[in-house]
Amino acid sequence: MQIVRFTSPLTGADAVGIDDGEQVVELSGITTVGELLRLPFAELRERCAAADGPGHPSESVRRLAPVDGLMEVWAAGVTYRRSREARVIESERAADVYELVYDAERPELFFKSVAWKVTGDDGRISVRADSEIDVPEPELGLVLNAHGEIVGYTVVDDVSSRTIEGVNPLYLPQAKIYLGACAVGPAIRPAWEVADPYALDIALTITRAGQTVWDGKSSTSELHRRLDELAGYLFRADVFPDGAILATGTSLVPDLPFTLRDGDTVTITIAEVGTLTTTVVRGLEAMRS
Repeated sequence: MQIVRFTSPLTGADAVGIDDGEQVVELSGITTVGELLRLPFAELRERCAAADGPGHPSESVRRLAPVDGLMEVWAAGVTYRRSREARVIESERAADVYELVYDAERPELFFKSVAWKVTGDDGRISVRADSEIDVPEPELGLVLNAHGEIVGYTVVDDVSSRTIEGVNPLYLPQAKIYLGACAVGPAIRPAWEVADPYALDIALTITRAGQTVWDGKSSTSELHRRLDELAGYLFRADVFPDGAILATGTSLVPDLPFTLRDGDTVTITIAEVGTLTTTVVRGLEAMRS
């Protein structure tokens, strides 16, 4: 089962439904993912099980990023040994900062995107025109309801400028937050259908002109933090009336000096969750168009 946000073939409007692999059944009375995430875990699960709206063949619907309304996307950093090593290597003046946060009690959390800026499956991501080294960061995304409960999982690409974030830790927002830097999808896998979120294989493939130029595999078993711990810190002093997506950090970072280029295809697969595929463009104008 997947919870999908899509364009209804009947009305042409955005809709939310349950995809069983053969058909998508709309959730009557629920028009946004944000509305669904206002429900407590048990009620949300019951609502999904009782989907009774119009049905559409799965292949006939156009999926949208499962982020809308007042939802926000946040991210955790330095939660895997590989991400710690990458930050230390690229940092020119403050490598110790990343060494310290890896084992600190408080995790690194940062804002990533508002809902309307998020790219979905088969969409475009962008790299900054003022950056030389840019990479995708494949991450397991926690789908959190308004009550801070983990109700599902999705795939997140936390696109990042290694050039900018390596100069100074205070430049992290510019390296991480810009138009085209966040992709989420293709859907939400309910938490009750994933037996062990700490045993999910993650694969990243980057192709260029039809050829694979980088690929790698890892697993959420390498995660240095507990998922409920990360969610708890996010909700400790903030509210999310339509829920939130929390990316949990990356364990796959291409070695320097690899960089994404215009026209590259990025494919991220997380076992039991889904596959997110996007195409790279360079610069703000290319993304705006």
